Amino acid sequence: MTVDERARVPRTLRVTAALGWRALVVVAALYVVGQVLATLASVVVPVAIALLLAALLTPAVHWLVRHRVPRWVATAVVMTGGLAVLGGVLSFVVIAFVDGVPDLAAQLTAGVDALAAWLTNGPLHVSEQQLSSAQQDLLALIGDNQGALTTGALTTAAALGETLAEILLVVFTLIFFLQGGSAIWQFLLLAVPSDVRARTDVAGRRGLAALVSYVRATAVVAVVDAVAIGIGLGVLGVPLAVPLSALVFLGAFVPIIGALVGGAAAVLVALVAQGPVSALIVLAIIVGVMQLEGHVLQPLLLGRAVRLHPLAVVLAVATGLLVAGIAGALFAVPLLAVLNSGIRSLRSPTDEHLDPDEVRGSEPEESAPPEPGHDRYGDPDASAIEAHVVPT
Repeated sequence: MTVDERARVPRTLRVTAALGWRALVVVAALYVVGQVLATLASVVVPVAIALLLAALLTPAVHWLVRHRVPRWVATAVVMTGGLAVLGGVLSFVVIAFVDGVPDLAAQLTAGVDALAAWLTNGPLHVSEQQLSSAQQDLLALIGDNQGALTTGALTTAAALGETLAEILLVVFTLIFFLQGGSAIWQFLLLAVPSDVRARTDVAGRRGLAALVSYVRATAVVAVVDAVAIGIGLGVLGVPLAVPLSALVFLGAFVPIIGALVGGAAAVLVALVAQGPVSALIVLAIIVGVMQLEGHVLQPLLLGRAVRLHPLAVVLAVATGLLVAGIAGALFAVPLLAVLNSGIRSLRSPTDEHLDPDEVRGSEPEESAPPEPGHDRYGDPDASAIEAHVVPT
């Protein structure tokens, strides 16, 4: 296109076209990356879970290392303690759930009978014949879909083996993250051009510090939510208070959606077991705990390490849920926190000349010192190259 022809095209159109094809390239690249991640989901999801657990457990490992405990011993102690606590909690929850199911089933039966009596004698005046017909239709529906239910059970049994393999991958990856996370990060930095490697190192450490702060604060908030709601359910005598508290604890790691699911389950059980008054009280308790979490706990615990607007959190969770289901909702906010902190660090002039070891939130690691004539990343030092090339 000549200069005269270019002048005939309006500048707005030229700028819009340039932005448009660049946006298409970015969208296409993101689509390809998403397809690759979806294909490797059985590997990507366990590694991401291991990274979240490493962010939660790494401070404990660093504390032991600072007290002169060998790093492999500290890793073994933290891993063993973490697995023991997790196994104990899960066992306690399962046992409490199994013990509470008969009581809940009896109360559910009584609730259904009361509902049927209300439908028959209440303002709707539903006849017993209509209720019997609805029951028969429900049984027929279950019978017609028995094959699908059986197939689903077989699929669940097959998925159980995959889940076990993914759990083992999480444990295996977590061991290496705790043992040599710094070495892994330094290896990944070798793919970055040397002139911006230190800058990228600082931004990465900022992102890691934000991830540690997010996971730690989320764990504390989850414990507070579970304990407060569990005490309220226990005082009201709602069945399955312990399993419901555990559900609230797990749901707290998925912002917005997890709280809604856990709270809805607690309200539903209270409604079935004890009626609408108890359900309204449970709802009030859950709303109060959520207000405490949103206005006190999260601002106090997260502080400036993870500054995310509530709208950004909601949109991130919704996008993650739409793109990758529950896993996407779980990892959306941590990923957003890491990107937000890393990008802010890259744009900050105060971080430009900052030494990576001076970044707040990074902990000292046991690592071998660089070889003579090489920098921290294993590349030849500039002064060594100059001394070798320039004759004296």
